[in-house]
Amino acid sequence: MKELYSEIEINASAGRVWGVLTDFPRLPAWNPFMQRASGPLQEGEKLEVRLQPPDGSGMTIKPTLLKVEPDRELRWLGHLFVPGLFDGEHIFIIEPLGEDRVRFIQREEFRGILASLLLGMIGENTRRGFETMNQALKAEVEKPGGTAQE
Repeated sequence: MKELYSEIEINASAGRVWGVLTDFPRLPAWNPFMQRASGPLQEGEKLEVRLQPPDGSGMTIKPTLLKVEPDRELRWLGHLFVPGLFDGEHIFIIEPLGEDRVRFIQREEFRGILASLLLGMIGENTRRGFETMNQALKAEVEKPGGTAQE
């Protein structure tokens, strides 16, 4: 298994971070990496997600939601063509650090026979995409008078 990892501390409640992260219609307004997402936010359901890494080719994926734990964790699994070839489990974790402070963790675990090869090609841009998204999420969540519900 190969993994990409990025984290950031955000000065806001877990509910506020979750509200912005899962407000799919508003993603294009603030998120440079995950430019759009749609679908029911329920375990077992499929989403349609458009990813745009910096300096890389964008792609639309249709992952299956594995875990939806409001204010805490969102996890999905996507495949390139068929399971076992190049599988990516994307994980968002909101870890409370205090009343209005969280650590936001974004990880992706890659498996499959092409994982090492493809990750060598796309890994750095994807990691940078995580970091730009984390920074944008922090800016959106911490901005005064934000629109997300807690």
